[in-house]
Amino acid sequence: MFRSGFASVVLAWACFSSGVSPASAAVLVPHRAVYDLELKDVSDRAGISGMYGRMVYEFNGSACEGYTVSFRFVTKVSTGEEERLTDQQTTTYEDVKTGNFRFLTRSYTDEKLDKEVRGSAHEAEKGIKVDLTSPDKREVELARGLFPTEHMLDVIERARKGERLFESRIFDGSDAGDKTLITTTLVGAEAKPAVGEGDAAKAGAMASKPFWPVTISYFNDETAGDAVPIYRMQFKLYENGITRDLTMDYGDFVLSGKLANLEIFKQEDCK
Repeated sequence: MFRSGFASVVLAWACFSSGVSPASAAVLVPHRAVYDLELKDVSDRAGISGMYGRMVYEFNGSACEGYTVSFRFVTKVSTGEEERLTDQQTTTYEDVKTGNFRFLTRSYTDEKLDKEVRGSAHEAEKGIKVDLTSPDKREVELARGLFPTEHMLDVIERARKGERLFESRIFDGSDAGDKTLITTTLVGAEAKPAVGEGDAAKAGAMASKPFWPVTISYFNDETAGDAVPIYRMQFKLYENGITRDLTMDYGDFVLSGKLANLEIFKQEDCK
């Protein structure tokens, strides 16, 4: 499903382990964004006749205390013969300065818990060490990569520098929480919204601000050669981390996400 690593993560001014200096770090804002979802395209292989839903993404925290993300992705799926309600709920905490990350994801179908993945990860000498506590207790050692906040900071910083195509390895605790993913990011030229453009009016003070069109493709880390992405995300990214006009391509079906509501939170001072 939707990856927390994409999402519109937000931070205050700070110096981060991803190499962003205080002078160049992006000024991002804590916020709560709600997106209306609908089916944009579907293949016969998907076995889906309809899908719609809502996605809520909320970011809080500070450079001093670390950053928390609460994310919920609810869809109603129709197969033509039956309907089912899917509900994915994810909570993460990330301290970018110390390289620590905690994650908890619960997935429900028709209000019944299907899966819970819980664990923590930290930057180790040779890569990332993951301690999983659910569904099974085990340790996993992975190659070095970026956590979600680091990754989004890196995307914004590279976009500001005019870089258009780059690759990263990330760990976001998704799926079974035991592997990294390779991402390829394509950043388009900075643009301003056209008059009456889609969900731009829902972006409040950002409605007329310039944005970058961004596409991030996710690949299994162990895949070699000309691999097909397991998931692709397109969105319009503002310099402060707010996003809108989402397209989520899962291969057999594609969802669109339009910004329905945006609430900016007060940014706490880092003392």
